[in-house]
Amino acid sequence: MEIAITTMSSKGQVVIPSEFRQDLEEGEKLVIIKNDHQLILQKASELDKHLQGDLEFARRTEQAYKRYEKGEFVTMDFDSFIAKMKKW
Repeated sequence: MEIAITTMSSKGQVVIPSEFRQDLEEGEKLVIIKNDHQLILQKASELDKHLQGDLEFARRTEQAYKRYEKGEFVTMDFDSFIAKMKKW
């Protein structure tokens, strides 16, 4: 594992140290994943299709949990839920 230190500018820009840019080209898209206090940087071209689906699922789950915490969920019995789903 390699480690380097960089600084964020007042505009939020971060320089990737040269030793980490060997496999990157100018204009290449990068994905940044935030997990608590950890940031993960990955080439968008290498993002696995399953990972994209997993990230979308995680994003939607997080949004739903935030709505739940705000009390925005509706409680209903099983039969009512199935009847509502059939209308979709």
